[in-house]
Amino acid sequence: MSRPDTDHLLLPDAEADVRPSPQGAAARRALLAHPVVLLVGIVLASLNMRAALASVSPLVSDISQSFGLSSTASSLVTSVPVLFLGLGALVAPWLARRFGSEPVLLFALLLLAVGILVRVAPSPVALYGGGVLVGTAIALLNVLMPGLIKRDFPDKAASMTSVYTGAMIAGATLVAASSVPLEKAFGGSWEASLAVWSLLAVLAAVTWLPQVLIARGRTGHEVRMASARPGTGTGTGSGSAAKSVWRSALAWQVTLFMGLQSLWSYVLIAWMPTIFTDHGMSRSTAGVIFAFNNLIQVAGAFAVPLLAGRMRSQRPLIVLVTSLVAAGYAGLMIAPVSGAWLWAGVLGIGQGGAVGLALTMIVLRSGDAQTAARLSGMAQTVGYLLAAVGPLAAGAVHQATGGWTIPIALVLGVCAAALAVGLFAARDRTV
Repeated sequence: MSRPDTDHLLLPDAEADVRPSPQGAAARRALLAHPVVLLVGIVLASLNMRAALASVSPLVSDISQSFGLSSTASSLVTSVPVLFLGLGALVAPWLARRFGSEPVLLFALLLLAVGILVRVAPSPVALYGGGVLVGTAIALLNVLMPGLIKRDFPDKAASMTSVYTGAMIAGATLVAASSVPLEKAFGGSWEASLAVWSLLAVLAAVTWLPQVLIARGRTGHEVRMASARPGTGTGTGSGSAAKSVWRSALAWQVTLFMGLQSLWSYVLIAWMPTIFTDHGMSRSTAGVIFAFNNLIQVAGAFAVPLLAGRMRSQRPLIVLVTSLVAAGYAGLMIAPVSGAWLWAGVLGIGQGGAVGLALTMIVLRSGDAQTAARLSGMAQTVGYLLAAVGPLAAGAVHQATGGWTIPIALVLGVCAAALAVGLFAARDRTV
């Protein structure tokens, strides 16, 4: 089967099946006349896309002690936001089509700030409830940011994608490295260390406010596009195209690879510093190594998608990224402290490469923009729901066994499953 022309499909778009009215087009031109405002808004919003998740992991032991949580209950602190990454992805495209991307992104950033503050209230209910808000807010950012970049920078989508993914990883790195030092600076208050990042979300929201005002003429002026080709039904909401995605074996293979690679990443986000500290490492050092793991993901996330786009079949890359992740997890099992920097680096390259490959395959396996948008929604919804199981299961098994050997062995099984399903997803086919 010949490869589809994917030059215009660099990013899936939540608003792919709508087109602006004349009023909306005028508002779009007015907004694009302020590219610096757009760029600053994208960078600041992207800094928030992992920060609220990465800030918790180095402090999870203190949070657990503060509320007397078991390992299983502690894992819910990270699992609940991931669960709502999936559930939030269900409504993000509808919100974008109904209200426009700018207002929804502004709402997401404000919701994120509120969720961060709710999470530090002196109650376990607030801790988990804030996680619900944080996960929902990040889900909206995750789904809408690629489409917004594709819409506003169609000729620079690849470079702008590098900007936003780089900012996203930079935010996670900064937060992971500074969580413990901030806790010490605030007199041992983990609550203050987490709460301070609400300011970053508020700052990003302020930069989006002018964009909402400029683009306010778009709201309510979009109309549905006609079908892109006969028989696809791509222009009408939840028609046959949506059904064909959910009934496609290839779509499920792409979705499962997305979910399994997300699962192994969120286990690390939840538990990597704890694995190190349980083996005698200081919390500060564990936080810095965790930050290094986040930073090194840039290398894999940048290189692997470039390679994937030049290959008819991405099977060699599937083998590469899953092998790197498996090797890193095996290292955490065998020599978690003496090889900590090495394993963090190997895992980082594998993690970054895997998420970049998963997102790229959504585009490469899609025959048109509407299918790419729907496959992206399916992959993110199901994928994050699957990923939410990871931190919770790892925490429960750790509590039951009193160690990390069996939880890590189970993740190695996840790597094997990702390899198997990924080899099918990487074939030169389209949904």
